[in-house]
Amino acid sequence: MTGPATGPATGPATGPARPDDPGTPAAPAATDARTQPWPREDTRPAGDTGRPRGGSLHRGAADPVKVLMHRHQALCERAVDPLEIAAGLEAHGVSDRTAARFRHRDVFSLAEEMYARVPRDGDAPARPGTAAAPSTGARRLALGLLPGALCAAAVTGARLTEGRPRLLVAAAGVLAVVLAVHAVLRRGPLGIRRTVPRGPHTPGARRSTYWLAAYALLGDGLLGVAVAGGPDGLPDGTAAGPWPLTVAPVLALALACAPAAVAAHLFAVGARRRLEASHGLEEFAASVRPLLLGTFVLFLCALTALTAACGAVLHEPAAYAGTLALGALLLLARLLAAHGFHHAPVVGLGVAAGAEATAQASVFAARLPGCDALAVPVDALVARFGPGSVPALACGAAACLLLVHATRRLTRASAHAPAEDPP
Repeated sequence: MTGPATGPATGPATGPARPDDPGTPAAPAATDARTQPWPREDTRPAGDTGRPRGGSLHRGAADPVKVLMHRHQALCERAVDPLEIAAGLEAHGVSDRTAARFRHRDVFSLAEEMYARVPRDGDAPARPGTAAAPSTGARRLALGLLPGALCAAAVTGARLTEGRPRLLVAAAGVLAVVLAVHAVLRRGPLGIRRTVPRGPHTPGARRSTYWLAAYALLGDGLLGVAVAGGPDGLPDGTAAGPWPLTVAPVLALALACAPAAVAAHLFAVGARRRLEASHGLEEFAASVRPLLLGTFVLFLCALTALTAACGAVLHEPAAYAGTLALGALLLLARLLAAHGFHHAPVVGLGVAAGAEATAQASVFAARLPGCDALAVPVDALVARFGPGSVPALACGAAACLLLVHATRRLTRASAHAPAEDPP
């Protein structure tokens, strides 16, 4: 009698049987691939990409998840939970529709299987620094108060001194505030926490930020005097003198570093919780979008209160439009950069800085013979809304574009892939 394992279906297709394994079935592809034990010894060369070739065609067709795991081997090995794999797959273009081809309802379900099938000696190691996370987070949030405190001390010292000591105090204050902001952007919630490459245009974003901050201090006064005929002299022949400084917006933005750090922290924590509870990429995006808009509005409310307080204390007009537009632009640019999207912040900051520089240059260029028409748009804008309308319009338009971009990029799972802080 002939048993099922030695029937005629196995003879011609498999060739002569091996003498040391006479009773082995020749068609293992019929078994369910998910019941196969993991790991199975892989004899492919190290440079193999995991695509089925030649004799491995049957195995790839029977176990497509294993082929996908081989393609993303580094991602699967370093992941400490399935969410990292899900975010990495989404970053590589794997969508819920793609996961359906692997017999899964969404990317998160596919990532859970891939994570479960990774060989491990024991439980996944805890992420370094998890025990000290609450105290470390509190210190980093408190770090956001440093730029505002140093800026307030510098403004107070400059108002209490005269002559050369005032210049020294102002220069020291500017240097201290710049260093404090740099520390906040490196170690606080606004820092680049993910292991993503630095953008190729990061220095350009830094230069644009310096220009925007300098314009907030000097630009409105210079533009107002320039439109009136200065700064060298007025049309009636009287001396115009130095143009006024607007200190209140700069102080408000420095104090707003703390609310910005809180907003970034709330957004990161909330997005992480929604990532854990989501069952699909579209569901995650729909739940994170209100969170992003809510934290953005919360920051704007805090900045509005700080602008009003600084204007009242310094006895200066509260330039709400320009300050809020610049603060919104800086926050959105930093959130995008902190989550690995560097190009859009560079473009947004550069466009705003270029618009402000063009407005200033057009007023002075109009003094050349035959170039009076260059200053007509800026003169009309300043005459109707004041000098502060120029930064409000430039920064506001750039902030709106970044907000639209952020609602698309920061609602992706790959933007919130957990990773260790950089050393």
